[in-house]
Amino acid sequence: VVSAPGFADSHVTMAAAEAGTGLSIVLAPAPVSAAVTVTATRGEERVGDVPASVSVITREDIQRSPAVVADDLLRQVPTFSLFRRASSLASHPTAQGVSLRGIGPSGVSRTLVLLDGVPFNDPFGGWVYWTRVPLASAERVEVVDSPASSLYGNYAMGGVINILTAAPTSKTFAFETQYGTRSSPKVDVSGSDVFGKLGISFNVTGFDTDGYPTVAADERGAVDDNASVAYGNANIKLDYTVNDRVRFFGHVGYFHESRDNGKHSTFEGAEEANDTSWTTASGGVNLSLAGHNEIQATVFGDDELFHSTFLAVPTATPPRSIGRMSLRQTVPTDGTGLSVQWSRPFGGKQVVSAGVDWRWVDGDSQENALDSQVGETVTTARISGGTQQMSGVFVQDLVKPVDRLTLTFSARVDHWRNYDAHNLETRVAPGLPTANNDPSLPDRSDTVVSPHAGALYRLTDRVSIWGGVNQGFRAPTLNELYRQFRVGQVLTLANNQLGPERLLGGEGGVEVSVTPRATWRATWFDNRIKDAVSNVTLSTTPSTVTQQRQNLARTRIRGIQTDLEYRFGPSWQFSGSYLYEHARVAAVDDPAQLDIVGNYLPQVPNQRATLQMTYTNPRYVTLSVDLEAVGRQFDDDENLRTVPGESSPGLPGYAVVDLSVSRAIGHNLDAFLSVENLFDQDIIVGTLPTTIGAPRFVSGGIRVRWAGR
Repeated sequence: VVSAPGFADSHVTMAAAEAGTGLSIVLAPAPVSAAVTVTATRGEERVGDVPASVSVITREDIQRSPAVVADDLLRQVPTFSLFRRASSLASHPTAQGVSLRGIGPSGVSRTLVLLDGVPFNDPFGGWVYWTRVPLASAERVEVVDSPASSLYGNYAMGGVINILTAAPTSKTFAFETQYGTRSSPKVDVSGSDVFGKLGISFNVTGFDTDGYPTVAADERGAVDDNASVAYGNANIKLDYTVNDRVRFFGHVGYFHESRDNGKHSTFEGAEEANDTSWTTASGGVNLSLAGHNEIQATVFGDDELFHSTFLAVPTATPPRSIGRMSLRQTVPTDGTGLSVQWSRPFGGKQVVSAGVDWRWVDGDSQENALDSQVGETVTTARISGGTQQMSGVFVQDLVKPVDRLTLTFSARVDHWRNYDAHNLETRVAPGLPTANNDPSLPDRSDTVVSPHAGALYRLTDRVSIWGGVNQGFRAPTLNELYRQFRVGQVLTLANNQLGPERLLGGEGGVEVSVTPRATWRATWFDNRIKDAVSNVTLSTTPSTVTQQRQNLARTRIRGIQTDLEYRFGPSWQFSGSYLYEHARVAAVDDPAQLDIVGNYLPQVPNQRATLQMTYTNPRYVTLSVDLEAVGRQFDDDENLRTVPGESSPGLPGYAVVDLSVSRAIGHNLDAFLSVENLFDQDIIVGTLPTTIGAPRFVSGGIRVRWAGR
């Protein structure tokens, strides 16, 4: 019997007389259900033993992918989508909120993203800097589509994405460099070593690109140029093993990003741009105590500074020939948090775990509104923000009353509070407060209980069925409460009266191992959200659409997902996924919103499909072909905006093909070539104006790795 992580066991029988004649064994990758996840239950469990929808992207998948940034990699998972269709290489950070299964799509995530178990979402706004993910050092990515508030609280209302990096190993060093079209160099350097009980690893990433125009060619004007990004990311990870019962760990990271958002003022030439600097640190301890008690404690902190400018493009002849700065923003944010988790097995058939966590975030949106003529003089100064504090306690019980049945029960109590909130607004010329000035906004607080129950039953060795019911919640972020912004002609206002979202959901699934090389899964889900936060249209003029974040009484997102994985011998692998979802506004409280009842939620495609085909032969080549197809979706709450030239409202569907080829050259060196959007497919991202996604992107490079002993 031969076993190796990530591969299925190989069982070979030979007679004693054959000893010494030599034996050749080829291991096949393990089926999806055999992969180990630590995210779905906050403890190590096989995917096939978890009553939830879970996807695992392995290290091999990451290396085969042509994706430069993590969000483009995650598009392999059909439930994954950002607020807008654009890649993080071109979109504003505040539009990079992640949604799983279309739960509450907006710039704010309804999905908790973790890096090695530590919260990764922006503490002020909840979105995700995907360029900040150390992709070259990622060991695997675990995606839990099921609501997970019962374990993780606030952001996990729609699921969890956990990016796990490799542990330090002895004398390893890796260097990867590539260069792509649009003058796009990228460098990744990483390494690790072990000095007795201390393990150290590091990674450094740098990327720069001239970008591409994001406004459609037939609408492009004098204000438009290329959207581009340059970023750098550095991380150091420490592990100190005192003995087999005590291990300390730590992480320090620094990230900086500068963006040109694809347009500039026609008066003084300044680009609409943003930049972010972010320092993060975390550390903790793992304890293995007597009686198989396991304890993990973690503390973490964030220090972030975000700058952004916004451009207004008034009506003009020819269109988009005039652009003026309308707003300058600076958002300083500080945050800290801690968590403690305990777990213990009982009798070999039960594992009980419990934990507490706490998080504190303080931030302000410091804004200077500019004059409406040329956008150079500050007319209104505003400082709007506050402090948010959250704490929670959870308990979970995993039990196997019989060998074929696994039950999970969990519940969590969360308390959140917003305080010290303020909106200090002054007209600069007279130096007097405006009517909106309020130095002391009301405190807001709430306590929420989030239970979960799930069951998985193995009908046979090849067929399993599972199901679960969940409740979840999400408190509005400081960004939603206090920060306004503009995208094109759409101005979105803050709302300090927002309340929390509540979710009640159910799901069920079946997994069938058709053959040892083929696995099929199907999942049904139905999620109902009360007081969902959505961008609601208030007014429309020829030059500006004004929206505000508001609570909708109820929304409902339901659908079905199916996945198939099939391996042809040791070299060929095929996988495909299809997602159909029906996401609509079910009810509203405000009579002024009645016209959107029954409308589809904006930014949620009704259908998504992905296909991957991989050929792996270390002697010759590794080839990967990926297809992503996305159906039509709407761009606004009224379901009315139409792309010029289209007969139906909404953003048309699209399909793109990506290609990646690599070959080993010697023992430590690989060369690779990748193409994203192989056929240069047009992707419509948004309206007002019509914006487009990334055109064809070709890159190639080398990957060098040394591993000592």
